[in-house]
Amino acid sequence: NEDRIERSERQTCTKMDSIEAAEEQRPSLEELLSWARSFEMMLRSLEGREIFREFLRSEYSEDNLLFWLACEELKKETNPSVVDEKARIIYEDYVSILSPKEVSLDSRVREGINQSLAEPSNMMYEEAQLQIYTLMHRDSFPRFLNSSVYRDLLATRRRTCLDT
Repeated sequence: NEDRIERSERQTCTKMDSIEAAEEQRPSLEELLSWARSFEMMLRSLEGREIFREFLRSEYSEDNLLFWLACEELKKETNPSVVDEKARIIYEDYVSILSPKEVSLDSRVREGINQSLAEPSNMMYEEAQLQIYTLMHRDSFPRFLNSSVYRDLLATRRRTCLDT
């Protein structure tokens, strides 16, 4: 009886799972494995960004991802007054040396941003965003893949699939 109860409580990796079990299974094993192959794939995934953000928070570098995401939102904006407002908010939150959430940018890029503030555009942070993307990709992402956050989640999904 205990075995039957335990088996019925386990999650499975089949398509016939209930909606609740499917939600608990997000992200899937396939998706988790795809992140290890591609930083870009992880960033495209809502779950991936959230799990990576949690990891970055533990390393006190969550602001890098938040800056990158804010730049992505700014790029989509076409209304000049909204572009101006968002560009200034990003500057105050992540670029200003007075900000507690300041991201690490080199002086050349920082100076370019300072000059762009006179006439903000939705692409004004492109070079800075690339610097932060590169930093996350080369520095934080490999640590994330080796972290207990990622490894434990991967092990849990593998066990779940094997139990099916």
